[in-house]
Amino acid sequence: MYAVVKTGGKQYRVSEGDRLRVETIKAEAGSDVSLDEVLMIGSGDSVNVGVPLVANASVSAKVLSHGRGDKIRIIKFRRRKHHRKQSGHRQNYTELQITGINAG
Repeated sequence: MYAVVKTGGKQYRVSEGDRLRVETIKAEAGSDVSLDEVLMIGSGDSVNVGVPLVANASVSAKVLSHGRGDKIRIIKFRRRKHHRKQSGHRQNYTELQITGINAG
């Protein structure tokens, strides 16, 4: 069984036992969270697509940790103009482990 959930402006295909990194969720490490924006649930050949969400469906997950991703370097350069600008960015994330899918 799998589900497509939306969190942090992105969509993820998850199944029970998966570990994934999502945008930061305000929850303590070790606590349980519920992802209520379920767009689709599939099991074998049967697929239940929501309009826009599947009614009464949720995905439960456990917060494993919080962290910051690798640094991304941004370089802006204009040739022959004596112009060069550098900056960097590290995105915060929350690591989740999917514990169950409730089809509703």
